[in-house]
Parts: sequence; structure tokens; C-alpha cells
Amino acid sequence: MNLLRSCHLVLCIVGTIAVCSAQDNADPRLTEVWEPVPPGVIPGRGQSPPSDAFVLFDGTQLAEWRSVRGGAARWTVRDSCLTVFPGAGDIETLRVFGDVQLHLEFRCPAGGHGRGQGRGQSGVLLQGLYEVQVLDSYGNPTYANGQCGAIYKQSIPLVNACRPPGEWQSFDIVFLAPRFTDGGSILSPAFITVFQNGVLVQNHAEIQGGTVDRGGPKYELHPLKMPLRLQEHGSPVGYRNIWVREL
Repeated sequence: MNLLRSCHLVLCIVGTIAVCSAQDNADPRLTEVWEPVPPGVIPGRGQSPPSDAFVLFDGTQLAEWRSVRGGAARWTVRDSCLTVFPGAGDIETLRVFGDVQLHLEFRCPAGGHGRGQGRGQSGVLLQGLYEVQVLDSYGNPTYANGQCGAIYKQSIPLVNACRPPGEWQSFDIVFLAPRFTDGGSILSPAFITVFQNGVLVQNHAEIQGGTVDRGGPKYELHPLKMPLRLQEHGSPVGYRNIWVREL
């Protein structure tokens, strides 16, 4: 038995050496893949978007937005900044999107007035349903799944990467939209990755359903592409440099 085991071990070693030798001698061109060739994209510089991005707000006007209540968006545009107008309601894009890379910059009001959810609150809703929380969470305790960078009431951010109120901050978001069966059941949930100020705060987090304030989230059948929404929550949060790349 020991002799048989020894012979088997020798054969395995010899076989492994032979395979490795064959790989070492293989033509390296056999593992080269030449197509498809990725399309070229010119990266942005400073606040400029990449060449294949669609600009949703360039600092001058709201032609790409409308009020969720109907009609024109009634937020304020001044000094290259789009500012929430308290009481005017949410705004959403005229265009619809599915899987996206989204960049935007936001600024919570200076002074740090208010506490908890009452301080610099707004939100970015992918497909108008799945919210990344905007909040002044700099030295401002609140429930963890409601602080800035949270998938609201679902996923706590990995870290608090907030800057002081009054300073510009950024979100870079990669969103993969949910898929449904023809019968309306969820086939694949949505996933989201979020960088806040260049720091990873959501790492391919699974979204459990549409954002709700009360009760548990759940999925309801909707089109693959829907508008992006910015939330009005009574605080004059500012936005700028908003662009999106369809994936």
C-alpha cells in the first residue's frame, strides 16, 4: 500500500511538472484578447465631466429638470449653484435612466443649525425610488441608517466622511437597477456603490426595495429606466456639477 501511494505521489508530481512546463512553453499570444476594443473616453479635469457624460446641471439653468408636482422646477439657480427652495417639492430629470454612474456635489447650509434629521437634509433618489441620504452629519448624531451616505433606512455607511457644513462635498455613485420578471417578481435586486468625498461609504450594497420612512422596504414592478430625483426636505441644500454616464 505504501509503495502504491509513493508511486501515485511521484506520478502527480511528474504530471504537475509536465503541465507547468507545457504552460511555460505555450505561445503567450493564445491568451491575448483583442476584441471588443473599449471605446475611448476623455477624462474630465477639475469640475469638467468625462467626454461621454450627460450633464444634468451645468450651473446655469434647469432645462433638464421638472417639478415632481408638475410644471417647471422651482428651485433657485444662482452663482452656479442649484439650491433647494423650501416648500417647492422634489425635482426630477426629464430623461430616464437605468444603470448609471452619477456624480454630483452638494453643500449643507453653513452654521450647522438644527439637530438630527432637521439639519441640512435632502436626498438623491435613483430611479426616483432608492435614496442616498444627504444630511449634515458633521458632529450631528442621528440614527445610523439615516446619516449622510446611508441608503435611507436600509444600509449604514461604512464611515462618516462628512465635511463641515458650508463646504462643498461630493457623491460618486454606481447604481445597478433592479430587474423584474414578466410577472412582476424581483429577478435581481438593485446594487449601489457610493463614494463620498472620495471615500467609499457603500460597497456594492444590496438595496432591499423602494425607500420608505415607515415599515419595511419592498420592490414593486417599474420600468428599467426612470427619472433621477433630488429631494426637498425643507433645508436650502445646494447642488452643482451634476452629470451621469449610462452604463
